[in-house]
Amino acid sequence: MSPRRTPVVLVLLAASLVASAVAGLALGAVRMAPGQVIDVLLAGPGAGAGAGGGAAGAIVWDVRMPRLLLGAVVGAGLAVAGTVLQALVRNQLADPFLLGASTGASAGAVLVIVLGAGVLDFAGGAAVPVAAFAGSMGALVAVYAMARRGGTMTTGRLILAGVAVQYVLSALTSLVLVLAAHPDQIRTVLFWTLGGLGGARWDELALPSVALLLGTGLLIALARPLDLLLAGEEGAHTLGLDTARFRAAVFVLASLVIGVLVAYSGAIGFVGLMVPHAARMVVGAGHRALLPVAALGGAVFLTLADLVARTAAAPEEIPVGVVTALVGGPFFLWMLRRSTRTEGVAG
Repeated sequence: MSPRRTPVVLVLLAASLVASAVAGLALGAVRMAPGQVIDVLLAGPGAGAGAGGGAAGAIVWDVRMPRLLLGAVVGAGLAVAGTVLQALVRNQLADPFLLGASTGASAGAVLVIVLGAGVLDFAGGAAVPVAAFAGSMGALVAVYAMARRGGTMTTGRLILAGVAVQYVLSALTSLVLVLAAHPDQIRTVLFWTLGGLGGARWDELALPSVALLLGTGLLIALARPLDLLLAGEEGAHTLGLDTARFRAAVFVLASLVIGVLVAYSGAIGFVGLMVPHAARMVVGAGHRALLPVAALGGAVFLTLADLVARTAAAPEEIPVGVVTALVGGPFFLWMLRRSTRTEGVAG
């Protein structure tokens, strides 16, 4: 696609995000007309229940708006992280969930919440994001090391390494679930395992928003070296890029973004697989255009997925990670079938 058309794509995605946001605020266990939602929004945050704004204001500003914003931030961040991971390993099947990063972040957070009472007392609110980052980073390093064993990395080896690490981390999370002493801890473990946005609060939006903005900004600034990686390790090195150091630094940055996001949303899979692939089909592989398009696309996708999770079985709520998996699973199988036409899964 011509670079001149990229702004058009961004405008269309922004309009889609606004439309999906209005739908997300209007629909749910209690349905409101779009006009009523717009009136509440125009009235400002003072329309919330705390300011006597009535039931509609309470639903929009106190319940649905924080959830909507968290979903947009998490969706955008996972899509950006997936785009970067695919460039780092030069494989379009890479994804924060499939490579174990989301599962690792979830496992780290669960360990601290259930078993680390002393850590929580010492570190306070920073303990869970730090543990999630450590788990995400550890999982990515383990998968990458196993997939690169022997000097080459194939699709099959990458997938098998990711599956192996996920099995280990899932077993660890299950063990923590067995050891959990209180029902609240069991619910917390299930939340991290399935992913969800139902616990979103206004005072918890700052850190994931900062992680998204800073991470995406830094990665867009690194668009050129990310593009060089697409030419292959030898080609990038010939063009002056220290691939080992650059890859390690970007792995850390991606893990930090994933860890912070998963600390507030749990493990939500396949966003970082599907959205970058769709964005690449629209604007090409150049990361200066691809990253912002993927970010907006991820925000739209997870906003709509959460809307389905809240309304499909209302008044019961489906974990949003289940919705993304139902869509992403068949998509992954389709991509895997395409990739194995030219490469054996055994690698």
